[in-house]
Amino acid sequence: MPGKGPALAGSRAIALAAARAAAAKQAEDVAILDVHELIVITDYFVICSGRSQPQVKTIVEEIEKAVRRIGERPVRREGEAEARWVLLDYIDVVVHVFAEEEREYYDLERLWSDAPRVAVNGEGAASSG
Repeated sequence: MPGKGPALAGSRAIALAAARAAAAKQAEDVAILDVHELIVITDYFVICSGRSQPQVKTIVEEIEKAVRRIGERPVRREGEAEARWVLLDYIDVVVHVFAEEEREYYDLERLWSDAPRVAVNGEGAASSG
């Protein structure tokens, strides 16, 4: 998408902050999908899962704190009461925190398998892959 350079860099920073925060709370299988060339409504999906409803809630809280530190707040939240699939919408980044069963059932990684993954390595650097 031409002309989206700085905006894409900002959304990448949000995605990385969310993914690192999720990993800090032992979220399982943290993935960042770069969907900006596939859909126009967002740039990245951050997908992760927790082993229990309390862990899902803890992961969501940590993500919100981390992203708030870089000046962003979600414009929409869904699923917090049940904590089976919590969605945080930051416009250019959509975070999905699943309970394990829901993640398997909805399988967003398969649905968006054409999207490149952004890997967060141990040093906190990212690479497309």
